[in-house]
Amino acid sequence: MIAYLVGTVAEVSEDNIVVELNGMGFNVRVPYGYGFKVGSEIKVHTYTYVKEDAFQLFGFETKDQLELFKKLITVNGIGPKGALAILSVMSANDLRFAIYSQDASAIAKAPGIGKKTAERVILDLKDKIKLEDVTALPGGEQIEMGLPADSFEAARKEAIDALAALGYGISEAAKAVSKVSVTEDSTTEEILKMALKNLF
Repeated sequence: MIAYLVGTVAEVSEDNIVVELNGMGFNVRVPYGYGFKVGSEIKVHTYTYVKEDAFQLFGFETKDQLELFKKLITVNGIGPKGALAILSVMSANDLRFAIYSQDASAIAKAPGIGKKTAERVILDLKDKIKLEDVTALPGGEQIEMGLPADSFEAARKEAIDALAALGYGISEAAKAVSKVSVTEDSTTEEILKMALKNLF
C-alpha cells in the first residue's frame, strides 16, 4: 500500500519512529537499535500490516531487509513482531547465512524466538535461500564466488553435506565452502578438498 516514506524523523523510541511528511506524522515500527536521530532526513521502505484491530507500518532502511521481513512473516508462528525481533539482532545477510547453514541457534538469539520457532524459519525458508544470495560471512568477510553460481549450487551443497558427514558443523562447513572460488570445471571433490584447506 505504502512503498516508502521520505521525510524527517520527528520522534524516536526503542522500536518506533515518527516520520513527519507533508504536515503528517507516520508511526513506523522499526527493528531495535537502528540509530535513527530526531531531525534527520530519511527514506524508509515500508510494509503495511492490516488486521481487524490494527493498521501498522513496519519500516526498513533497505529493500533487502523489507523482502526478508516479508518472507519471515509467511512462516507459521512468526508474525510481524517476531520478524522484527529477528531483524533486530541479525543483518539481512547474516540471516540468509543462518538459514542456508541451518544455524537455528543464531536465529533463536532474537527475543521471543525459541529454538523450535527458529528451526521452523529454516525449514520454511531454506529452499528460498541459495549460497549466492549470501554476500558476506557473519562478521563481514566477503565471499568470492567465482563464476555464476546456479550451475554449481548442487556441487557446493554436496561438499557441505560431505563435510557435515565428516563431523563438521553445518555452519562451519558452509563457511569453508563459501570461501572456495568455483570455476567452470570444479567438481564436488575439488570443492571439498579446497574447503578442507580452509578448515585447517
